[in-house]
Order: sequence, then C-alpha cells, then structure tokens
Amino acid sequence: MSLLDNIGNLISDAMAGKQIDLMSLAQQALGNSGGMAQILNQLQQAGLGEQVSSWLGNSGNLPISAEQIKAALGNEQLANLAASLGIDINQVASVLSQQLPDAVDKASPNGQLDS
Repeated sequence: MSLLDNIGNLISDAMAGKQIDLMSLAQQALGNSGGMAQILNQLQQAGLGEQVSSWLGNSGNLPISAEQIKAALGNEQLANLAASLGIDINQVASVLSQQLPDAVDKASPNGQLDS
C-alpha cells in the first residue's frame, strides 16, 4: 500500500466522521516505505522544521495550516489523493493539518518515530 493510499484511508475515515485513533493513524502512515518520516522530511524541507520538532518533542505541538500542508506536500500529490477520494484538495489539506501533529506526537514517544 502506498503512502497516498494510507493517507487516503485516514482522510476517508475523518471525512466520514469516524473517530480516529491517533495511534492507528500513525501505524498506518508508517506501514509503507518512507511513511510518516517521508512526510516529515517534506515538511522540514519546506521550512516547517520548528513545527516538526515540536511534534517530536515533549513540549506542546505547534499547529500547521492547510496552506502550509499544501505548500510542503505539493498540489499534485494532494490533488491525486483528493481525486482518488472524491473530495476537494482543500479538505485533504485541512484534515492533514488537523491530524498530523497529534499523529506524529503519538508515534514518537521518545522524540523519534517508532520504527
């Protein structure tokens, strides 16, 4: 299952109003090559290292906006995901911006992503 497939499943659940288990979210994202580490790398390369560090650290999680998600991950990647889910790219970015900080936090109890 690809990274986009994993994220797509998570967003489908969120859009359907299902309660999302953040540990499950993290495990699904990590279940493929690159996984969450790939997403975090893209965010860091886009200048969002402070946010990523806060999610990995023990202090509060800094927020990330849907616009920052779009800028970091790219419209093409998000558009492909949105098309496969039949939802708007803005909804994809919004769900990711809401879920990603907590998912990373839960997946990194010791400051590093669990492998």
